[in-house]
Amino acid sequence: MQRFEQSPTDPAFVQDPYPFYDRLRAAGPLADWVDYEMPVASDHATVSALLRDRRFGRENPFPPPRPAHQAGFWSVEDHSMLELEPPRHTRLRAQVLRAFTSRRVNALAPEIEALAHALVDDFPEGPFDLLDAFARPLPVRVIARLLGVPEADAPHLLDWSNAMVGMYQARRTHADEVAAATAATEFTAYLHDIFRAPAPDGLIAQLLTVAEDGKLSQEEVTATCILLLNAGHEATVHTLGNGVAGLVRAGLWGAEVTPELVEEVLRHDPPLHMFTRYALEDLEVFDHRFARGERVGLLLGAANRDPAAYAAPDRFDPARFPEAPVSTSFGAGLHFCIGAPLARLELLHGLRVLTERRPDLQVTAPPRYADIYHFHGLETLEVA
Repeated sequence: MQRFEQSPTDPAFVQDPYPFYDRLRAAGPLADWVDYEMPVASDHATVSALLRDRRFGRENPFPPPRPAHQAGFWSVEDHSMLELEPPRHTRLRAQVLRAFTSRRVNALAPEIEALAHALVDDFPEGPFDLLDAFARPLPVRVIARLLGVPEADAPHLLDWSNAMVGMYQARRTHADEVAAATAATEFTAYLHDIFRAPAPDGLIAQLLTVAEDGKLSQEEVTATCILLLNAGHEATVHTLGNGVAGLVRAGLWGAEVTPELVEEVLRHDPPLHMFTRYALEDLEVFDHRFARGERVGLLLGAANRDPAAYAAPDRFDPARFPEAPVSTSFGAGLHFCIGAPLARLELLHGLRVLTERRPDLQVTAPPRYADIYHFHGLETLEVA
């Protein structure tokens, strides 16, 4: 297995990680990313296979001691289904799916469209940051409505979410860890206040009903609400920003926004580039032996640019779908993203309204990606 050194905080890598992914992919199914001290998979077939391999999971069989200053964060994250394996994951996901139904999600389409129009109505004259004016408020206000929390609280939700996901960024510091723990504690207290009198038609009320039946604990309801906000908002913000920048760069701004175009937005420059898993037993896969507890990194961004799966993978080409393989952007297998239908709906209606209302939109400054790996999203997107 070849060894590769590449700092995930190196400015050149942050702006364009894809050349490094090409080098990894050429080395075979697995390569050793020295900076992460673990093997990583970068081609579509290997990433897809490992996502579905039940011998790997999200729970570390040998969890390390956790510093006291991180306690608030882990008091939430330890109950998140994203970090759990069966049987607890099976029970928790099944109960959440009872409330997070396709019918409930699809019913949000008119609201998403109306909210997108309202945001466009408020665009300022002259250049402005599309992330602040559109990409950030759209998903956080949608998830607030879905959960049944006041939209006026969206700024607090955004602040807490941004602080918590900082725990998964390569550049995180001690101060980031303290901020994540503080945000998790404040977010939990906020939700517990909401739990006392939840909006009757919100997802929170439904989850609490399930909890009263003894099928979810209050800690699990809290973690689920935070997960839905953090994962749904963070990923959709990055995808909207990356997607607009990609469409403009490809000369396709103003093209009809179809489900196929949304799939290409998700494939071409996805919001999450690495999904880490642990070997749950001693095993050998792709000519490499894993001891129980060892990690493997699944590079979703690299798999989505695999020329063996996608012709001319660096080209933004909505016409490749629906024949092309499904991208790895939402994962696969046991941990396939539960919010995928909502994300696709937000992207479809958000981009459709934006292109119809602002067909002459122009990017006025070169887009720059933020130093937030293993996420991948823009710092700002200046447009006019």
